[in-house]
Amino acid sequence: MTMQAGRVGDRDIRAKMAELRLITDKEIEIHQRRQEAAVLSLRKSLQSIKFDAQETVLNQDKIGKLKAQLRAVEDDLVKALSVKTRKEAKKMAIADSISATKARLKEHKKIVADQRTRKDEFAAIISESFEALKENEEKHSQDAERREEIEEAISWYNRVLGFRIETGHGIKFIFSNINKKNPDEEYYFTIRLENDIYSLLDCHPNVSDVKKLIHELNATNGLYRFVRTMRAKFQEVSAVENLTETGVHPQETSVISMSAPFSSVSTDSGSAMEEDDSRETRKARRVQGVQSSFQSPGSASSLRRRQSPRFKAKK
Repeated sequence: MTMQAGRVGDRDIRAKMAELRLITDKEIEIHQRRQEAAVLSLRKSLQSIKFDAQETVLNQDKIGKLKAQLRAVEDDLVKALSVKTRKEAKKMAIADSISATKARLKEHKKIVADQRTRKDEFAAIISESFEALKENEEKHSQDAERREEIEEAISWYNRVLGFRIETGHGIKFIFSNINKKNPDEEYYFTIRLENDIYSLLDCHPNVSDVKKLIHELNATNGLYRFVRTMRAKFQEVSAVENLTETGVHPQETSVISMSAPFSSVSTDSGSAMEEDDSRETRKARRVQGVQSSFQSPGSASSLRRRQSPRFKAKK
């Protein structure tokens, strides 16, 4: 029984061994199939990888070309941007220049307007200056004529009346040609003007009513009339002295009053004649004054004046 049990046990082991062999063979076959599938899959993968690698190489070439094109495009873009930047800068510069030109133009317009205004003002000033110059020329001409008249009157005073003036502490008025017996004898008086008041410093010879004459001088400021009156007073004194020496009483004696030519030098009213008088009117007045000043036409001095070439020329 033991041996049968052993045989049965061997058959079971062999059966199991056979079953295990079948299972192992199936698993080996399955593993082989898997390996073959894996190898086939690997080959396919390798082929795919190779194809991908080739395609990658091609793509890399394309990428290189694209990069080169991109660099070229970038260079063109940089150039375009540079040109655009220059254009923009130029445009901005032109805009700034236009703005500055407009500002200068506006300023120049303002300057031109100011210049025109100043031109008008200068034209008005020049016109006024011309008018003033014309008036000054006319006044100068009148003053020249007046100076000629003054010089003529002074010359007449010095030559005919022996009149002269000396200045010092006051103004000394000296006359000669008063005393017929001694024409060189001098008669004089000295006056001083201080604080608009005339005062008599000395008088030779003494005359009557001298205080009254000084009072009238301060009241009227008629210096010319005062000088004429004082000369007439000196003539009276001289006539009285001459008559006294000859024994004739000084009754109903006439005193010759010598007057200078009447002209614009007269200061009876404290001023010259009107500036707007015409030259012919002044000449007529001067001639009338000369004629009216001869109170004694028969006198020798009067005759000398009438025979003077200057007064003949005036007439």
